[in-house]
Amino acid sequence: MDSSFKPVADSMVTITELMTPDKANFGGKIHGGHLLSLLDKVAYVCAGKHSEGYCVTVSVDTVDFLHPIEVGDLLHLHASINYTGKTSMVVGIKVVAENLRAKTVRHTNTSYITMVAVDENGKPRAVSGLQLNSVNEIRRFFEAKSRKEMNRQFRNQFAEKRQHANNAEQLKALEKENCQII
Repeated sequence: MDSSFKPVADSMVTITELMTPDKANFGGKIHGGHLLSLLDKVAYVCAGKHSEGYCVTVSVDTVDFLHPIEVGDLLHLHASINYTGKTSMVVGIKVVAENLRAKTVRHTNTSYITMVAVDENGKPRAVSGLQLNSVNEIRRFFEAKSRKEMNRQFRNQFAEKRQHANNAEQLKALEKENCQII
């Protein structure tokens, strides 16, 4: 077995935390910002295990809020490396809320965070590749690679559109939008 590749299972992480009132907004739902902090923490631990060192967050590709998280829920954040580049890793995170009294479990969030391994000087450093051992791991790697390519295309198209747009085109495009130009 090639040691420059690591199995997905070696860096899988689950963090569990009880959702208490101090984490809630005025509506009794958990603050999105608190959840984002937890997502970043679990992504760091997962990427750090894979890279065997310090990592930094470079992008949060997606945070889909599927269902609200309630005070009293036991929150489980399941993270795994879905994709590895030369220095980067895409961490896929599934968030599950467990209501202990009602004995219910619901998938509340999905997120993809890109982390980069860095050396003592803050410069990107190489990471091990990913050993894919199941159809699900292959699918996740392929999907992460596809999202990465689509995001790159979007950024390029948006930059080109911004560079070539003139004020008259922008005003015309906004005529039927819910805005008032003064």
